[in-house]
Amino acid sequence: MSSVVELYEALASAPDDRTRARVIASAFERLEERYPHLPDLVTRQQLRETELRLQKEIEQVRADLLVRIEQLRGEVKTQIEQLRGEVKTEIEQSRGEVKTEIEQLRGEVKAEIERSRNILLIWLIPLMFAQVGAMAALVKLL
Repeated sequence: MSSVVELYEALASAPDDRTRARVIASAFERLEERYPHLPDLVTRQQLRETELRLQKEIEQVRADLLVRIEQLRGEVKTQIEQLRGEVKTEIEQSRGEVKTEIEQLRGEVKAEIERSRNILLIWLIPLMFAQVGAMAALVKLL
């Protein structure tokens, strides 16, 4: 049966209900063979309901994500503040250590300058006496 007219003629010419039922069953069987995906088809109403459910789920996920994003922002801000405090503390400690080291270096430089000055004086004073003595000897000789 390839057309609706042929189906109608077969039903009209069937002698009893049993034959009509067989013709109808045969028509359904051919319909299922021709359109195997027919049971998977959905109505517009079913499609619209599915679409609405998906939109609702998407909105729920979006809301959940926004809440989670805000939580993460708060956690990040807290961590940033903690790190700032730690960095400030470390900077202050480093500053104190640097000041201490600078003072130590100043003391070492002053001591080195004093030692160098003393060494120069140790050499200059005898050289000055030697020079005065040499000049006196030259003056005597002349």
